[in-house]
Amino acid sequence: MMEKIIIAGFGGQGVMLMGQMLAYSATDEGLHTVWIPSYGPETRGGTANCSVILASDPIYAPVVETPDVLIALNEPSLLKFIDRVQPGGTVFYNASLIHHPPQRADVTMIPIDAHPLALELGEMKTVNMIMLGALSARLDVIPIDRLLKTMKKTFSGRKAHLYALNETALNRGRAMIEVS
Repeated sequence: MMEKIIIAGFGGQGVMLMGQMLAYSATDEGLHTVWIPSYGPETRGGTANCSVILASDPIYAPVVETPDVLIALNEPSLLKFIDRVQPGGTVFYNASLIHHPPQRADVTMIPIDAHPLALELGEMKTVNMIMLGALSARLDVIPIDRLLKTMKKTFSGRKAHLYALNETALNRGRAMIEVS
């Protein structure tokens, strides 16, 4: 098994956190992982993306040229990476910011209307966890309990008050996929 993933958006949308949580969770599950961040000219507001590889065997080439999965949090990111997704791959996109996505007949396009749910939760910064939840429900490589354990470590100490909100966002993102 090998899953190659690109997560992309603007700096400040939690792109890197999503990638790190996937990689840490996969490592804790005994998988081989690679996480490679890429930043634009500014951290917050500039472009940001990361590549994540999850594999049952050693990873010899850590570069993701043709991902199996793309998670696009904004339209510029979707436009930049959609043509690189492998035929038969999956594209999760934030339908709150991407109203007219380009279409590809050879990939599965999954719109996630993340902003209304984040507003309902009272925190726009949960969009990334909603998207990660949707991915985890569809990908089914990392068990949800492992992601939650990683989240518990991530949101500990002075960030412990953020855990419950992000857990809810992750589970609500999963529910969006499980219902459809």
